[in-house]
Amino acid sequence: MFKTKTIMYIIMMLGSMITVSSASWMGMWAGMEMNMMSIIPLIKEKSSKTAEACMIYFLVQSLGSALFMMSCIMSISELMDKSTYNMLIMVSMLMKMGAAPFHMWFPEILSKISWYNCMLLMTWQKLAPLSVINSIVNNKLLVVFSVIASVTVGSLGGLNQSSLKKIMAYSSIHHLGWMLAVNEIQNESMKYLMIYSAISVNISMMFMKYNMNYIHQINIMNLTPTEKIVMISSMLSLGGLPPFIGFLPKWMALQVLTQQGLIVMMMIMIMSSLINLFYYTRILSLTIIMQSTKNKWMKANHNKSLINSMLMVNMSLPLMMIMNFM
Repeated sequence: MFKTKTIMYIIMMLGSMITVSSASWMGMWAGMEMNMMSIIPLIKEKSSKTAEACMIYFLVQSLGSALFMMSCIMSISELMDKSTYNMLIMVSMLMKMGAAPFHMWFPEILSKISWYNCMLLMTWQKLAPLSVINSIVNNKLLVVFSVIASVTVGSLGGLNQSSLKKIMAYSSIHHLGWMLAVNEIQNESMKYLMIYSAISVNISMMFMKYNMNYIHQINIMNLTPTEKIVMISSMLSLGGLPPFIGFLPKWMALQVLTQQGLIVMMMIMIMSSLINLFYYTRILSLTIIMQSTKNKWMKANHNKSLINSMLMVNMSLPLMMIMNFM
């Protein structure tokens, strides 16, 4: 079983790398198919919920791949104009990533799978579609529409949620909008994805460690003072609050949008980020204000090296800012 999973992880990463490095649409398509067929066995576990999640994921990804293939073939055959081709490619990639307005499947799948698989879908699985959009799509209006839809849905969708996995899913959709906003500059979008991935993994690992799935369970987390600091800094970092590292990619995005003159879109994105920060602080209020109920049956294994590394990631903004100017 361990060897099978290792092989699947290797194929998954190889598929994404093929898509990112490929210069032809056939190579991009092949890489995405390798990635899809390898991650489905990783998601599948011994429960009906994960079986349902696998089926939904397979159908959505297959539809996105079919749309991508059809648009590429029709473009080569000169059966459609460039604007229609760009639109179909954009739609297929948004569908694969779970970006708005094709996002309905994403929170549902995340709520049915383990935290470890949630981390994969929120981070690594966005790499290949983002690179395809960067390489092929050349329609600013479509990108602007996708950005506004994603940041709006991602902020409002998480307001009324009690499931931590769904909150993280809507947060992922919101941050995906920011990534799309700077996707014309590939280095910037990849920097954003890397920093967002590090923060999301921090938070997800904390929830996974204590087996937390709902907001009301947070008040029974037996956190050490250091872990509380990590949780607070990670959540505020995810909201893009300075001086945490999550502020850096948003600052870079705002610089790009200001240079392009997209002031209205920038204001919408900032307002939506404030809404996101509101429901992050709602989670933090349970961590900080409420007295943790210490249960004798809950014995946490406090890994100090892991916690310290998480804290270092969240507090490394000054170093990242220096690297950004180099």
